[in-house]
Amino acid sequence: MSGFPQAIEAHKKKIVYGLAVLVALGAGYQLYRVMNSKPTAAKIVPIVRTVTVGALDSSSLSTYPGAVHGRYESSLAFQVGGKINARLANLGDKVAAGQVLMTLDPKDVAQAAEANNAALEAAISSQRLAQKNAERYRALYAQGATSKAILDMFNTQLDSANSTLRQAQAQAQVSNNQLGYTQLKSDTAGVVAALSGEVGMVVGAGTPVATVVRDGEREIRINVPENALAQLKLGQKATISFWALNELSCSGYIREIASMADPLTKTYRVNVALDTMPAELKLGMTAKVTFEKNPNKGSAFVLPATALYNTGSKPQVWLVKDGHVELADVTVAGYAGNDVLISKGLQAGDKVVTAGLSKLVAKSEVRILEEAQQNKQQGSEQ
Repeated sequence: MSGFPQAIEAHKKKIVYGLAVLVALGAGYQLYRVMNSKPTAAKIVPIVRTVTVGALDSSSLSTYPGAVHGRYESSLAFQVGGKINARLANLGDKVAAGQVLMTLDPKDVAQAAEANNAALEAAISSQRLAQKNAERYRALYAQGATSKAILDMFNTQLDSANSTLRQAQAQAQVSNNQLGYTQLKSDTAGVVAALSGEVGMVVGAGTPVATVVRDGEREIRINVPENALAQLKLGQKATISFWALNELSCSGYIREIASMADPLTKTYRVNVALDTMPAELKLGMTAKVTFEKNPNKGSAFVLPATALYNTGSKPQVWLVKDGHVELADVTVAGYAGNDVLISKGLQAGDKVVTAGLSKLVAKSEVRILEEAQQNKQQGSEQ
């Protein structure tokens, strides 16, 4: 019986050795599989940026703030200097043509006019005397009672008196005109848009003290920096909206572009005329004017120049359809800055790849940048 435990122990050792051999064989097999298996590449779906053909986004628009002005505005000033003694109109008043807006103290101008009128009366008297003397000596000369030299002297005195009279008449007329210039009158029917003159203020001749906007057309004035001026042209269409009118919008066009920049702001003033003027529109209201940076010509579509993909002599673009890309032949009609005009090969609504073209292969799957960012944001929120 003493040999029986030894046999059991030997049997256990065989089992252990067998299990060890199996484990070693299994590990070796797994190592063999790993060493001889081919690595599988992870599927990478490229992300691209796209633009929808025919759709306007914020990058294809230019927007400028502006204000409502009258198309015709008169800056009024006194033609003589003096002290303002009355203001007969207020800001926003409707005025008629010829209506008095302000007056100057006429005392000094009136005295000058009185002096010139007195000089005119003296010149008239002197001219009458010279004329009678000349007529008298003409009669005496005809009778042979005086010499030709004396007649010539009185004729010369008459000519001098006539010249003095004309000079006095002109000076009196100027003085009377200046007396009338002490009243500032509106040159047209309209609305008082600005008043800078106040009672007691001493103003010089030609200093603007009031602005009257003529009744009728209104326009929007905007200031455009010089780097954006090349994108605008006369007659270009615009969309105008008004904040005070609940973003009411209307159409318009560029009527005038300043030929010289403002010396202080270094911007160019652009006047945008309105096709139809809203009834609620008031002078001075703020407005927002929007232009297309590169308006379509005919049936051409505007795309960023980066969308073009040239594999040979023919231009192409990548289109995204059902999550996959394919090449499409297009016809280039021209260029406008950093954009290209496509006249054939595209339809409104097509999604064109504008960034990430180098990684694309025909029929390959892609993800659109905007959609990928949206999915990532939703995943982070969850």
